[in-house]
This record gives sequence, structure tokens and C-alpha cells, in this order.
Amino acid sequence: MFYSIVKTICKFIFTVIFKTRVTGIENVPTEGAVIVAANHLSNWDPPFLGTFLPREISYMAKEELFKNPIFAAAIKSLHAFSVKRGTADKTAIKHAIKLLKEGQCLGIFPEGTRSKTGELGKAEAGIGLITAMAKAPVIPAAIINTNKIFGEKMFPTIGLVYGKPMYFTGSIKDKEALADFSQAIMTEIKALKDSYKVMN
Repeated sequence: MFYSIVKTICKFIFTVIFKTRVTGIENVPTEGAVIVAANHLSNWDPPFLGTFLPREISYMAKEELFKNPIFAAAIKSLHAFSVKRGTADKTAIKHAIKLLKEGQCLGIFPEGTRSKTGELGKAEAGIGLITAMAKAPVIPAAIINTNKIFGEKMFPTIGLVYGKPMYFTGSIKDKEALADFSQAIMTEIKALKDSYKVMN
């Protein structure tokens, strides 16, 4: 119930207050395990990424966000769960895999943190490991201009491009293959971002 209310509010914000362009939503499966992997520009990204999906999405969120009990309760209701950044948080990884094994949708920002420059950073290896262990497809997604909200132009045009599914086909024991797949996701996100520029 709370998730639906927040999603409705967010949809109003992103479609009425802002000029938003969303493409490729047909690439996201409406059921079954799937990871949606996107670049990370601002705090707007988690709700923006999930607002237009035809299903609910769960996120890893930095553990600092759970220190305030009221805010923690709110984001837990929106399917967020804690992760320790900068470490291989086995508890968070196990929970992510559990959600995917249950056929749910998981949102991940492969860079692990927001970009301060707006440019794409290097992917952490975690998404490759989660993908391999859960045997779930990855939908790359490019988020455009959310870092400019309430900036020089208060209501910039913002965009979201969902790409086609990507699959890890290597060995789960091959660390190089896992790292290469993680980076391949970022390469595809960049391609989607560049295609949005062309379309605009």
C-alpha cells in the first residue's frame, strides 16, 4: 500500500512537474528474476528508476540511511535493504540473491556510489557475482540529468533509457569474467546514455 502511494506521488512529480522522457520500458520483464542496473547521479535515482517499472523493485541502500528509525522504516517499506559500502557485504549479497531466487526485481547501481562529475565510473565486481549466482538477466538503464534537478535550471528535462537484457555466461569461479561482465554493463549504460543524446 505504502509503496503504491509513494509510486503514485513520484509519477506525478516526474510526469507533471518535470519534463521526462522514458524509453525501452518494454525491455523489462513483468515477472521473474531480473536486475535493473543503472548509473547513479543523485538521490532522485532510486525512485526515478522504479517509478515507471511495471513491477515493484528492491534496492541496496547504504547502511547510513538506516540510522534514523523513522526514515529506516519508510525505506524498508519501499523494499530497501542495508549494504556496507566499500566492502564485500556478504549479508547484503545473500539477501539480494534470495530476492532474485524468489523471482523479484532488484535495482543496483554498479558504481556503488553517486558520480560527482556526471560521468560514468568503474563498476564494482559485486553485480557480476550476484548475476552469476542468481542466474538472473540484467537490464542496463541510463539515467539522464537527475543531478541537475533544482540546479541552474530548476526543472531540467530528465530521461531514462532501459536497454535489452544481458546475461552472464561465464564461470562463477572466474573473477576476471565476472569483472569483465560488470564493466560490460557500464559500457552498455554509456551506449544507452549516448543514444539518448542522439534522440534529443
